[in-house]
Amino acid sequence: MRLKEALSVLSKSSPYAVSTERSTINQNILDDVKSYLYIQMPIETAVSKAISSFGANDKKILFLCGSSGDGKSELLTKAKVNFGSRMKFHLDATHSFDPHGTAIQTLDKVFDEFEASGSPLVVGINAGMLGNYAEEGQNQLIRSKISEYLKNKNTQDDTAIFINFEDYPKFEIGEDGYECDFAKKLLQRITQQENNIIRQLIEKEKLQQNDTSTLRLIANFELLSLPSVQKVIIDLLFKARLMRDQFLTARALLDFVHELLLGDGYLFDNLFAGGDNELANKIENFDPAHHRTKEIDRFILAFDLGLPDEEFNVFISALNQLGITNIETGAQYLRLFYLLKYDDFANNYHKSFADDFNESLIKSYLTVYQLHKSYNGDSNQKNNLKEFYRDTLIAAIRTYINRNAPKLGKKFFLLSDFGNYQIAAPADLTMDSKSISNATTNSSAFFNAHLKLQDKKFKLPININLLSLLININNGYRPNKHDKNSVILLDELAAEIVQQAKAAKEIVITGVDGKYHLELDDEDIMVSEG
Repeated sequence: MRLKEALSVLSKSSPYAVSTERSTINQNILDDVKSYLYIQMPIETAVSKAISSFGANDKKILFLCGSSGDGKSELLTKAKVNFGSRMKFHLDATHSFDPHGTAIQTLDKVFDEFEASGSPLVVGINAGMLGNYAEEGQNQLIRSKISEYLKNKNTQDDTAIFINFEDYPKFEIGEDGYECDFAKKLLQRITQQENNIIRQLIEKEKLQQNDTSTLRLIANFELLSLPSVQKVIIDLLFKARLMRDQFLTARALLDFVHELLLGDGYLFDNLFAGGDNELANKIENFDPAHHRTKEIDRFILAFDLGLPDEEFNVFISALNQLGITNIETGAQYLRLFYLLKYDDFANNYHKSFADDFNESLIKSYLTVYQLHKSYNGDSNQKNNLKEFYRDTLIAAIRTYINRNAPKLGKKFFLLSDFGNYQIAAPADLTMDSKSISNATTNSSAFFNAHLKLQDKKFKLPININLLSLLININNGYRPNKHDKNSVILLDELAAEIVQQAKAAKEIVITGVDGKYHLELDDEDIMVSEG
């Protein structure tokens, strides 16, 4: 079998993309490749533990919940091999037994059979279908169990157990940055040196007279085998999760790797080529060829003009030895420089662009996220968080609220405008360290900032896009329609803060004829000018 055919199991269009119960008698090399690529995830341990606890006569049901392509059917197909003799499995709740029936009707039948039998049931079900059955299903008992779970996912029932892929995020942020164990293990499995059926096929291809596309595939595989390149790819997947709210599923990642290796170009071009893969579609937006800095513009201009550059020629010669030839544009080289940014290669010509590919926003997000997640009142943590709240969050909130009154100063918040007059009130908005200490942070996609004004507490979910907006506001940027999603959150918080600030005993009125301070003293209003 040729390499391209073996790698076809990665594609989402392959019949191997979705697990089914195949006969073990007629298995071929494609089955071997698929089996080799299987990565056990932490959720599988939880599922196995739950199923193992079921007795053959226990009237219990396990729902494995998730989204399309996350690996439910693969996981349950394996579980059925081990436990199928003593319990019933319904691998995919989106399917119907009857071509004229619906998936809901099929579930009704499955649940009726479960109630009539004396054995446990395991169901793989999408989150959407779970909600649909709670609304439309016929089995009242099961509907009530599902509804209770959807209302409060922290409660578990002894007879109905829910295990959800959402509770096992692919990305975990820790003290040393972030981890994506699943993607890391998969890329390592695909490219490892020993006992690797895919690499064995690669070595066979190297011994043959190959066409251009196969030589490019081999070069792509060798690039993918570099740990530093794998790190760049995982960085981009994480960036897509943070900035484009793109979830990582097993099926999407396998198909993405297929496109990286077998796309129309070299891996560094395929990485940003977009297409119908959901991951590639989001990562296309991060194409480093679209960056504009002095060094990048200088390189593009020199390349287009064909100006001599001996250091660059040395770098190109080393690329040719790796099997990477005939790169035609400066944009392609920029993508390659980006792909190799963590690695030493040849004369390290690409390292001269390291600062141009700096991901300072992601680093800032990780730092502040981790401070919130692990906050325990330690003085260093507190000082670092106070700096973020004072210099970034509160400063941006004040600037945003006072955008039509930039001269109010740090003490006041604008309450309202009346023609040529503006009314403001002093407001000491501060970090709410107690709420931060009591909070829990689960999703890597956002953290909750906690503020207080007088006795009023505020909570603001901050994702990386909102953090970027806060930083930009402090640098003089004025939000526009392109910032809609982040501005909505900021508007809601600003309205709450202004409402609370109205309770102040002091206001200031500014207009064309001067500034007036009004202060409530018992039942008297003291007025001063200036």
